[in-house]
Amino acid sequence: MERVGESHVKHIEGCIGEMRLKGRSGIAWALYVTAVGRRVVIVRVFVKKTEKMPRREIDLALSRAKSVQ
Repeated sequence: MERVGESHVKHIEGCIGEMRLKGRSGIAWALYVTAVGRRVVIVRVFVKKTEKMPRREIDLALSRAKSVQ
């Protein structure tokens, strides 16, 4: 298995992690949680327009993460 570096994946808050994705439309961010075993569940994907992660995106991901775990 290949490991992904800090420039693409990092911890945000609590159980939430962030993945940076590149596509035709530009750069998007996916907020995820790790579930039982090696499963990763994406709880929110959006295009981030600023350097700082918007609080509302983190709060939404945290509330969705509760239903996963």
